[in-house]
Amino acid sequence: MYEQLKIYCTHIVPLTDQELDLIETHFDPVTIKKKGFLLEEGKACPFIVFIAKGIIRHFHTKDGIEKTCDISFENSWVTDFESFNNSTASKMNLQALEETTAFVIRKEALLNLYKACSKYETLGRLMAEQVAQRATGIAMSLSSEKPAERFNNLIKNQPDLLQKVPQKYIANFLGISPESLSRIRSRMLPNRKS
Repeated sequence: MYEQLKIYCTHIVPLTDQELDLIETHFDPVTIKKKGFLLEEGKACPFIVFIAKGIIRHFHTKDGIEKTCDISFENSWVTDFESFNNSTASKMNLQALEETTAFVIRKEALLNLYKACSKYETLGRLMAEQVAQRATGIAMSLSSEKPAERFNNLIKNQPDLLQKVPQKYIANFLGISPESLSRIRSRMLPNRKS
């Protein structure tokens, strides 16, 4: 059951079998049903999650309108770092777009894992750097690229995105209307097939 997480971790940091066994005593497997919430805004986020299978949409609500900030797929880490680090109310929601299998590590278990094996501190730092780089990339894309460029980069990095994620969430993530996304798709996708 933990095999995918163990493979991922050893790909990032070399770990012995004994060090890998610590995963099973510190992470808890969870299944989130489609449209179920891993985290809801207003609640503290006491965990970091590894997505083994499925899709998680990150969004917040402003003036009653949902704003998609990111969409995470398998072999990704998700959390609300601000809430996790400061034990404050989360400003975002983490919602499964399909049935999702994940592994959760709570803050206390994470600190115990760091004490048990310093290699996990390195893994934690590298994971946090990846999350920060992704957030920076999204911010730069939104500020400097045209919607068509953002869409092209999105489907280049996640080719099955269009089959797995509703168009309204993709459009929202790109900062455009679903109608604009339809126009971009019809212009670009025939070009990608040739």
